[in-house]
Amino acid sequence: MNTDIKTIWIDLNEELYAFILGKIKDIPTAQDLHQEVFIKVQTNMHQLQHTAKLTSWVYQITRNTIMDHFRKQKKEKIGFDTLDLPEDDRDNFEYSKLTNCIHQKIDKLSAQHKEVIVMTAFKDYSQKELATHLKMSYSGTKSRVQKAREILKENMLECPNVASDSSGKLLDFEKDEE
Repeated sequence: MNTDIKTIWIDLNEELYAFILGKIKDIPTAQDLHQEVFIKVQTNMHQLQHTAKLTSWVYQITRNTIMDHFRKQKKEKIGFDTLDLPEDDRDNFEYSKLTNCIHQKIDKLSAQHKEVIVMTAFKDYSQKELATHLKMSYSGTKSRVQKAREILKENMLECPNVASDSSGKLLDFEKDEE
């Protein structure tokens, strides 16, 4: 492959940057990803077999880099200070439709249990991803999640607008009047 990275840079530099900026909407991050794309292009140039497919190959690298950025951003470590979800979190329908009583029950959980509830139920972490985040075994994480859910369920039964059957199984709840 005789294609020189300098030639690719001249041909695609501005176009790729505009493409990245259109997806990322943050200039410093877009600049970082733009640079990262060209590093990947240069280090993987030997894999390109047909120069006719160069532009589509570079764009595929760019799309993958953008997706990796969003995945990494979503999975960044969440500190305890970010576990407090606002009462009116409109972006998270599942959380926003809970009652104030249920919000309070979640807030009163121990830090360990609150973390696993918030991350699995509202931050869309799988239990395997949570295990990695917590640096715990998968089985240990599953046990912690199960215990946290049991504690929360018991506490939620005390809420006046939560319906349960005779065995204590949660059936439904009514949203607080606003």
